[in-house]
Amino acid sequence: MANLSLFNIKGEEIGQVEVAETLLEKEVNKQLLFDAVQSYLANQRRGTASTKTRGEVSGGGRKPWRQKGTGRARAGTIRSPLWKGGGIVFGPHPRDYSFTIGKKAKKSAIRGAFLLKLKEGKIKIVDALPMNVPKTKEMLEYLKNIKTEKTALILTSDIDNYKNIYLAARNIPGVSAQRIDYVTVYELLRYDELIVTKAAFDRFKEVFGNEAS
Repeated sequence: MANLSLFNIKGEEIGQVEVAETLLEKEVNKQLLFDAVQSYLANQRRGTASTKTRGEVSGGGRKPWRQKGTGRARAGTIRSPLWKGGGIVFGPHPRDYSFTIGKKAKKSAIRGAFLLKLKEGKIKIVDALPMNVPKTKEMLEYLKNIKTEKTALILTSDIDNYKNIYLAARNIPGVSAQRIDYVTVYELLRYDELIVTKAAFDRFKEVFGNEAS
């Protein structure tokens, strides 16, 4: 078994958290991580961009001038794509960009992203974040104590006071909070460090298999 240090909110090491050696020996499937991130980003796109073709632009029902004898080029409508105010050729139309990957693949991708951070030494486990009231000043003090200097994602569980933690962290640039049950691969990879409560780490082992225990 490998061990991770367990810190309190003062930044003091108060124990160890066991991590299975078999988990650390696993290879990270980077293609799977890429697919999961692409799926997440694609699902965020609204796909509402729209343009009108010449048949949808209002007006232009009358031929602007006679076919011959004017010296000008032939024209059948003022809504031609060649004219200002005319239709758009090959413009965007509403569409659905979303695509999904399988549940097992998504679960494996989250485990892989977590493992990648683990191997890079970018995970810090804290005993708890007792936020009885959402105070950004207190959260800044906590992060300073555990020497978090870069962007960080705080992972909590349902038994942690997630709402107060989220409200306390949201005004800090580069810091966010999320519940472990709803975290995405994109979030895990986007932030430099993961600050994980002990309860959230236990929940991770429960949801994503015993490979982390």
